[in-house]
Amino acid sequence: MRLAIYSDYSYRRDGEELWAELSVVLFLAGLARWLDGVTLVGRLEPQAGRWSYRVPPEVAFAPLPHYPSLAHPREAARALLSSARSFWRALDDVDTVWLLGPHPFAVAFALLAWCRRRRVALGVRQDLPAYVANRHAGRRSLRLAALALEGVWRALARVCPVVVVGPDLARRYRHARRLLPVSISLLSEAAIVGRETLHAKDYDGALRVLSVGRLDAEKNPLLMADVMAGLASDGRDWRLTVCGDGAMEDALRERLSELGVADRVTLAGFVSLEEGLLELYRSSHLLLHCSWTEGVPQVLLEAFAARLPIVATAVGGVPEAAGGAAELVPPGDVGAAVGALRSLAGDADRRAALTEEGAVRAREHSLEAESQRVAAFLAGGRRPH
Repeated sequence: MRLAIYSDYSYRRDGEELWAELSVVLFLAGLARWLDGVTLVGRLEPQAGRWSYRVPPEVAFAPLPHYPSLAHPREAARALLSSARSFWRALDDVDTVWLLGPHPFAVAFALLAWCRRRRVALGVRQDLPAYVANRHAGRRSLRLAALALEGVWRALARVCPVVVVGPDLARRYRHARRLLPVSISLLSEAAIVGRETLHAKDYDGALRVLSVGRLDAEKNPLLMADVMAGLASDGRDWRLTVCGDGAMEDALRERLSELGVADRVTLAGFVSLEEGLLELYRSSHLLLHCSWTEGVPQVLLEAFAARLPIVATAVGGVPEAAGGAAELVPPGDVGAAVGALRSLAGDADRRAALTEEGAVRAREHSLEAESQRVAAFLAGGRRPH
């Protein structure tokens, strides 16, 4: 099977090399090992240069015109016609398309693919209305547009096979023609560490908490400052390393300063697995994940593989994906997060039990296991009649 994958992601070129902004692209590219060919379809940034993740050279790329985002509807509308032409040409070399959405371009591309008698499958990574509500809280029109777009996507799902990230989205798309819930993992099974990694850590001295994720509204980064202020009140040497960047980085810095804990926190910016994040997972004592909305964050799988004890908010697909392998707290509840971190830091048996279950889940959802499942599912798709 020759597969084209459309997503509203941005790419950059550096000579002959292609670079992506988001790590999930590496999972998409990983499908190539199970298929006859994979073509990524997405927006090409006008400026050349490297980005965060290099796309393997065996994966083809069909560039679309660039526009900032759907939050700029005029620019997006202007790009639609030329994007449709580019996608039509990309259909020459594939027999199946996997469209990640909900997204208006993806709806148009589904119609084009059916015109060319190509099989169509859909993908859903997040709760779009919740994402828009958190990121654009004051723009009611965008919220309504997101609700309408998701309605269209769910209607298409009744005639298309659908891959969703996590059990929460699986429930929302339960009426799909065929449904595959998955987790997005970038770690191979070989990267899962043994029990000795956990047992070698000293939880009696300084305690290093790790947070990994974008510093955007839906990730609720300001909660980390409040949590650190709460932890600091017990007299222990708590430290936090934040790996990620985004629109709320300055707001987080200000909040840390207001609460007097800026000296306890390192804002490391974006850190890739290859450039030190993997070692941070393995050397930290605890992981804090405090989003307002999620599918199944790959951060949890990466922490599971490193046997890093986790405190995470019970949102989206997190409870079913991490329940039994992490301490879950209500979203936005500073006291619950502080209490869970302190409790885990003082309970070796609980840490051992959680991380053992986490390692099991990391094996079940390794890059090899999940990409093979997705490839097999897509290969079994059928064009609607």
